[in-house]
Amino acid sequence: MDPKNHKIIFSPSAERDIARFSIAAALQLVKDIKDYLETNPLPFSKSRIKKLTGYKPPLYRLRSGDYRAYYRITPDAVVVLAVTNKKDSEKISRASSKRMMSTARRP
Repeated sequence: MDPKNHKIIFSPSAERDIARFSIAAALQLVKDIKDYLETNPLPFSKSRIKKLTGYKPPLYRLRSGDYRAYYRITPDAVVVLAVTNKKDSEKISRASSKRMMSTARRP
């Protein structure tokens, strides 16, 4: 049985975030997003994926080298909401949590 492949959707802000990275970093990040989130976007033991606490609907984070991709899982797809550098991750996630929550609710 083949694992279910989830559709990956990048929000406009996530696309802008990725466009700012070097080509090598962007390619590695997109590869990791495809490899990890297409087949199994939920965290499992000691994975690169973490479910963040305090968010409804749930918000997840994927680690990829020095970058972090924040996403939500919808019935139809995995929506990548933002991508940050590791050093900016906590600061940006707090400031943009309202933006991410409103983006995920759009149809």
